[in-house]
Amino acid sequence: METESEPYVRLASLRQLHQVMAALNTARSLADTLQTVADGVVNALGYELACVNLVRPDGDLVVAAFAGNPAAEALITGRVGSRESWDRRLGMGERWGDLIFIPHTEGWVLDDDDVPQWYTDGPAPRFEDEWHPSDRLFAPMYAPGPQGGGTSGELLGVLSVDRPRNGRLPGAWGREALQMYAFQAAIAISNARLRANMQRALVRLEREQQALRASEESFRQAFEYAPSGMAIAEMGGDQHGRILRTNDALCRLLGRPASAMRRYAFSDLVHPEDIGTLLRTSAEGGRAELRLGRRDGTYVWVSLRNSVVADAADGPRFLLTHVEDIEERKRRELQLAHRASHDSLTGLPNSAELRARLSARLCRQQPQSTLPAAVGSLAPYESFDSYESFDSQDAAHGTPAFDRGHDFDFPPGADAYDGYDHHVHTVAPAGEADDGAKGLAVLFCDLDGFKSINDRFGHNAGDAVLIEVARRLSNGVRDGDTVARLGGDEFVILADGLGRADAQDLAVRLRNEIIQPIRAEGRAVRVGASFGIGWAHCGMTADEVLKSADERMYVEKRSRPKQHRRAG
Repeated sequence: METESEPYVRLASLRQLHQVMAALNTARSLADTLQTVADGVVNALGYELACVNLVRPDGDLVVAAFAGNPAAEALITGRVGSRESWDRRLGMGERWGDLIFIPHTEGWVLDDDDVPQWYTDGPAPRFEDEWHPSDRLFAPMYAPGPQGGGTSGELLGVLSVDRPRNGRLPGAWGREALQMYAFQAAIAISNARLRANMQRALVRLEREQQALRASEESFRQAFEYAPSGMAIAEMGGDQHGRILRTNDALCRLLGRPASAMRRYAFSDLVHPEDIGTLLRTSAEGGRAELRLGRRDGTYVWVSLRNSVVADAADGPRFLLTHVEDIEERKRRELQLAHRASHDSLTGLPNSAELRARLSARLCRQQPQSTLPAAVGSLAPYESFDSYESFDSQDAAHGTPAFDRGHDFDFPPGADAYDGYDHHVHTVAPAGEADDGAKGLAVLFCDLDGFKSINDRFGHNAGDAVLIEVARRLSNGVRDGDTVARLGGDEFVILADGLGRADAQDLAVRLRNEIIQPIRAEGRAVRVGASFGIGWAHCGMTADEVLKSADERMYVEKRSRPKQHRRAG
């Protein structure tokens, strides 16, 4: 450009610039605009190579367009350079207004960074203003700012140019022309982006409207033909919860026609015990399991899920309620819960359920009115030293439970009821005499002679004996008492509100029931029973209560002659 006929070249260049800028504003898409920008540098500004590096949403720059060399275009188009590397480049070299020129004497340090670049061959320059193949010239493109300044906005991209056709470094006119072109290119890119965004917004709006219409139809069909119950109810105001609309599945589930359902609110249909659950779910939205009344007066377990449908301006408008029949699942859950807490052979509560029931009556705080004996005390028996060695006992009895290591090791804190405001303390009768005080008696029962039945007649006969003993124990106690099987031939009875005499009478009565002949495997067999009576009171753990009763049972077992321990 900077030749002797410079004024004429300038005029020709202005005409070319005008044509290129007109093309910039007529490009139909962002991609067309970017390619037009690159082509304009080659066609109007006199450079052999031009590259448009566009800033991506993540800040890095991607090679979005290339002009002047198809091989280089195929090599680097679409490749990405990090923002950090580009900031480094734009902070180096010489500043020519908004342009950045990095001479080959400095640019060699950029050869190995991650910015996509091409390499050109050529002789070393002979003159000071001659272009070197390793020189670099960048024209940053900034979005127009509030006052229209070219550099006051954010960085949109960078124009990279190479190899001026006249082989010289651009002079004042060439620099001004490139800087002006970069400014106009930034405007064109901003406009192209704006047009693209508007087009996408229009397309998105149309799609959203179509989707809304389709969604409304889908909702209607999903609501009407859903296999589970659906309802729309009012939210807020005097008619809160009133049913506005139901589908056929809900009408069939409750045995009520749709016209009748619109006369009810869910609070009219819910089981009285579940009204609190319904109110919480209606207020907060969410999920609950409760019972709804059928037309025939029965109740069905349902899973009820509320979704609060709200308007941005008016707030909550109504509740969309999904009602699923879970009657069969509830029945299975109750069966599984029963199996987990009850003995599979006898149907009695198992040791875990016994522990839970006993722990529910105890707390860590010891009542002030009682001074219980030390845990594990055998008062009035001081020790077992006066009795014959355990090894000499009948092998059917085994060794005491506290020597055998019963599975009474409960997790720490399992019985803690600290801070339980309305807990009624459990107390034990004081002393050995019956003073009329009532407490929670724990009767530990161990069958005598059961092992010999198992050994002689088999386990089926033993199972029959255990089932019959469990039945007799259950029939011999009150409705509120607990009969549990610990395992093997050991049972425990929890009987509240008994005095010492009452507990002893109960043990005698149960023993007399057990010693009656039992029909097992076509023959009559008999077993005996040894009972130990312990007393539960707050300040003890379930472990300590059961251990105390177990120890007393073994004292009672050894206090009778061997021939009297077995019924037959």
